Amino acid sequence: MLVAGQPVRSGADAGVIHNALSRFHDEIRAAARAVAAERDVQPVVPLEPADRFTEFTDATDIGLTRVEPHTYVLDLMRNPGARTTKTMASLLMVARAAGHTRRTGERVMILTPTSGNKGTALRDAVARAYATGIATPADLRVVTVNPEASRGKLRDCPLTADAGLRAANPVALARVAEPGDVKAVTARVAREEAGALFEATGFRLWPTLDLDNYRIADAARAFAEAELLPLTEDSPPRLHAHAVSSAFGLLGYHLGHEMLARGLPGRAVPARHPGFWLVQQLATPDMVTAVLGADVPDYACDPGGAVWRQEGAPHFPAETDDPREVVDSTFYTRAPATIPQVNAIIGRHGGGGGIVSRRECLARFDRVRALAAEAGIAIGADPAEIREWSLVKALTGVLVARERGLIAPGTDVVVHASGHYTDASLAPARDEHLTPIGGADDLARLVRAAAR
Repeated sequence: MLVAGQPVRSGADAGVIHNALSRFHDEIRAAARAVAAERDVQPVVPLEPADRFTEFTDATDIGLTRVEPHTYVLDLMRNPGARTTKTMASLLMVARAAGHTRRTGERVMILTPTSGNKGTALRDAVARAYATGIATPADLRVVTVNPEASRGKLRDCPLTADAGLRAANPVALARVAEPGDVKAVTARVAREEAGALFEATGFRLWPTLDLDNYRIADAARAFAEAELLPLTEDSPPRLHAHAVSSAFGLLGYHLGHEMLARGLPGRAVPARHPGFWLVQQLATPDMVTAVLGADVPDYACDPGGAVWRQEGAPHFPAETDDPREVVDSTFYTRAPATIPQVNAIIGRHGGGGGIVSRRECLARFDRVRALAAEAGIAIGADPAEIREWSLVKALTGVLVARERGLIAPGTDVVVHASGHYTDASLAPARDEHLTPIGGADDLARLVRAAAR
């Protein structure tokens, strides 16, 4: 049996933190207070621990497994209702909303743009709130706004159980020029409709894009590592690898590490901060190109027109089907505002990053499946069935970096398993449960209807 504080081993000896949000409740509250102090505002912290809170958060297990020498998998996707790392932040946001209703009597409608996974996790969290009695449909609802490009990412959940729940918690599918435009559409509606909606219905519109919604929850990653794979003076060099869009998860880890470094009751102080290794795709490479200080190289198409190739830039794919390839539509953010923060952390503590192509993922697919299986994560044999590529991309990125000598031999790499699902493991949303919209006016009407 693994004892907390001892390094994880492999396979069946993996370490698991059960119900991380409940287990680390005091530490997460401390992180919330620290963030509030940074911003000079009153802290907004989760509900006090109680039986219902523990039941509400019991989908937040974190696993840490050694899958081969110097490679570990940090499993953040153990919630069967979402299968991505968005679960913890979503549960905390919903818990805060429920707490707000208890304190003020105001009802809350969460309004969020999403490329798919965040919306799935928030809808799952709201459904869990209903099921556990944390909240009811009368006082808490959620509206998600998805670009059409993310149709394949949308998942079913208990909020589709009947017509009333579907109307109160609609899923909008937006026709937008670029996937990221859903953010501007949602922000406009929140800005223009919030006052009138509250006056007419008592529902307070809550946006979700604030980075700190994620930083505070994702601090749990560092607390889990400190128990299961502590960084000591004798530890090898360590990197944390993550398939990223804006790297919110790594910034959350960094917050948790900072809290540990300052000293938390009963928690050891890490010997040092690990480096970060960013993995991205060619369509949205800005975090990697920024940290490398290099542009995506020019690709030349082979005579048959089927494959694009480049040589001499090892941080980028040697082969791709498209120099602007989208491996996964979830990763839709260009030039994220988090670049300066992440670059500063890598500048201080080391790391880097690389871009992967679908061809690279497929060339190493059997190896990726084997590594995931060591961590207890099943990846099917047919890559065409994958709807969420985060884990495959991250593991591929590490394998490629090791092959090309971009990660020094003997370096421990903790791979953040931030998402993987298929239609078989997480049922897709049905067309009749989606509401097509053309822009802000349509969304405003949908929000008003959801508040009835």
